[in-house]
Amino acid sequence: SQKYTAVGLLGKATDTLDATGIVTEEKPYDQVTKGDLENVLQKFTGDIMQVPPLYSALKKDGERLSTLMKRGEAVEAKPARPVRVYSLSLQQFQPPLFTLDVECGGGFYVRSLVSDIGKELATCATMQELTRTKQGPFTLEEHALYEDKWTIDEIARSLEHCTSLLSGEPSHKKLKTEHPGETAVSCE
Repeated sequence: SQKYTAVGLLGKATDTLDATGIVTEEKPYDQVTKGDLENVLQKFTGDIMQVPPLYSALKKDGERLSTLMKRGEAVEAKPARPVRVYSLSLQQFQPPLFTLDVECGGGFYVRSLVSDIGKELATCATMQELTRTKQGPFTLEEHALYEDKWTIDEIARSLEHCTSLLSGEPSHKKLKTEHPGETAVSCE
């Protein structure tokens, strides 16, 4: 599964469903309460049907898909498909912004979720920011190596830990940072 933290913006919709797009709609959102948001999240938890975004900020033949659409070129709508949401919670609500923690299966689009939440609340919403906090066995919290830990030993330890997670078994080979008989070089 993957975990994300997403920041949504109420009251605006964009063509790409995220901040890279062009604003296509604006609606009032003052009526939305924290309670409303929390209630709506329950509808999007579990096995749900989701329509993938019509287009992303990706380009086709060097042109943004939104440009092609404005020229009236066909971009096929994709059919709804089953996706899985393991958990969904509201971290912060500071209108118009709301922050969600999402744990989902593969093929899930967080920006479609944010857009659908907006519609469900009788307004609109677009995704402002997305941070992936977990991919497979890796989490940002546990497996990111911060700058103060960029030493040969810490990097070796981190690699060893991550390698063992990937192979699904403890790693027996210890990564040696120095060979006997050689002069150990300290990088302090």
